[in-house]
Amino acid sequence: MLDPSQIIVPLLNYSGQSLTEKEEVFFEPYQLEHFSVEFSRSGFSSIIRELRKGNFDDLNWHRLAQLADQLSLTQGFSELLCVEHLAQHWQQVGVIPYPHQIKTVERVIKEMRGLAILADEVGLGKTIEAGMILKEYLLRGLVKRALILTPASLCWQWYQELAEKFQIYAGIQRSEWDWEHADILIASIDTAKMEPHAEIIRNINYDMVIVDEAHKLKNTATKAWQLVNSLEKKYCLMLTATPVQNNLKELYNLITLLKPGHLGSYRTFKQKFMQDLRTPKNPGQLRQLLSEVLIRNRRGEGTVKFTKRNVYPIIVELTPPERALYDQITELIRASSTLAPFKANILPLITLQREVCSSFYAAGITLQKIYEKHGMDPDGKIMAMMNDAVRIRQNSKCDIIEKLVSQIQDRVIIFTEYKASQEYIRYRLEKANFRTLAFDGSLSRGRKQWIRYLFQKEGGVLVSTESGGEGLNFQFCNHVINYDLPWNPMRLEQRIGRVHRLGQTKDVHIYNLVTKDTIEEHIMFLLHEKINMFQMILGELDAILMHLKWDKSFESQLMHIFLKHQSKEAVQRELEQLGDEILKAREEIRRQQWDLF
Repeated sequence: MLDPSQIIVPLLNYSGQSLTEKEEVFFEPYQLEHFSVEFSRSGFSSIIRELRKGNFDDLNWHRLAQLADQLSLTQGFSELLCVEHLAQHWQQVGVIPYPHQIKTVERVIKEMRGLAILADEVGLGKTIEAGMILKEYLLRGLVKRALILTPASLCWQWYQELAEKFQIYAGIQRSEWDWEHADILIASIDTAKMEPHAEIIRNINYDMVIVDEAHKLKNTATKAWQLVNSLEKKYCLMLTATPVQNNLKELYNLITLLKPGHLGSYRTFKQKFMQDLRTPKNPGQLRQLLSEVLIRNRRGEGTVKFTKRNVYPIIVELTPPERALYDQITELIRASSTLAPFKANILPLITLQREVCSSFYAAGITLQKIYEKHGMDPDGKIMAMMNDAVRIRQNSKCDIIEKLVSQIQDRVIIFTEYKASQEYIRYRLEKANFRTLAFDGSLSRGRKQWIRYLFQKEGGVLVSTESGGEGLNFQFCNHVINYDLPWNPMRLEQRIGRVHRLGQTKDVHIYNLVTKDTIEEHIMFLLHEKINMFQMILGELDAILMHLKWDKSFESQLMHIFLKHQSKEAVQRELEQLGDEILKAREEIRRQQWDLF
């Protein structure tokens, strides 16, 4: 703390007498037991000017300013500075802060002193809340230097949100030089945790650190946790929709990272609050402790009304040539255990089977790659299938796509898993006189932004691969066509989340194209009929899959089931059991979350 004996308090005037700027008048100091106070008008003015600018490199001065601000907050605090400051700008860009966001910002500043976990359910605007808090501290002169750590795919989104909605112009870290020269910096946490970057930022005193996707800091042994723990920071915000994923120890690690000692030692925490790793003890007392550092707003609490989500499964009948090719590939997969080239790795064949459901164009390219890689085709099956793929002239899904786009007569996003299918879809739609835009992971950040701008301003059809939509939101569009279904339901959830989120003003329509009597139909049964994934809260499935702790990925689970059984009925039974596991995990997580938050 600041040594009181070193404080010099300047005075603007004395006994009503005005002092000029040039006068350096000192009065007899007040002699107190531990310190003295001297008064100087010019000194006071210069200090005030510097403090208002935020130019207080000395930590002691910052603490004085922080103390003054805290006193102002507790004495007569009535409204946020940022709300008034940004009112006109928000009106121009169409931003309307919701009541729960205003309340959250007030709690973080007044009650939590800038140390908080923002744990709103997905889609309620945690980024908006964090931006408002940062802006508030900037306006109050309490933050000059800030670091925002986020997954690499979200860096640009953070940059855009801060600039467009809060007039905060941050830099995006691209070189070692940026760490020391940018006042407000957005960086990939995966880059930051590696040397030499980590060493550089450990030596920087940050006023505020913001960590997005903070649930990834659940393990104290990880470099990311250790980095954030080592940073010098006065204020810290952690954003996560899933503060509890696997067990309560991870929650303890997250809270301790934010506010060391708040939950005591882990040994004490375990004895007092844990029946086992997943079941809390004394939930009321634990809930009180968590409420001092964590805020969680829920969709069902009436703070925000989301538009309706309408889901339309569309069954697609394969043409005879498409069916014949699909059956040939399925037969090859079933017999793969006797084929040396494919015995070690059957994944390419599984991918091929799914590509037939997507487009013969994608399937043909993969067949050629398999043939060239292995250089073997003793029975001539691969070459025969390549020839069959080339001869296919009709694509059942694209026939339906053309009709759908024509009926919608509005902006449409079409998602596909395969670059080849993306090219074929665009070819078919352009041929039918529809305007299309391509979106994929190979595009630069600037190019993606430009295409998004064109799509928003001019409409048309945006055809996107899985990687293309990462980190970008499209609330101005309310029609999504899933041309093919991903095996990982998290990807499907992310697709929907691109359009059905805060800021969407229209009902969202989701069209799922499913080829009949294929592997896609089984996937659709599991996701739509069994677990009703399309009505889950965004972010919920991620927590469920983490909770299950399978020794295999979700995709591997499905692959095992499809390879294990030949009959449709047997596959259906195992998918039923898989769905039951997911539903059980969901109920456990919901009960746990409600108990604690």
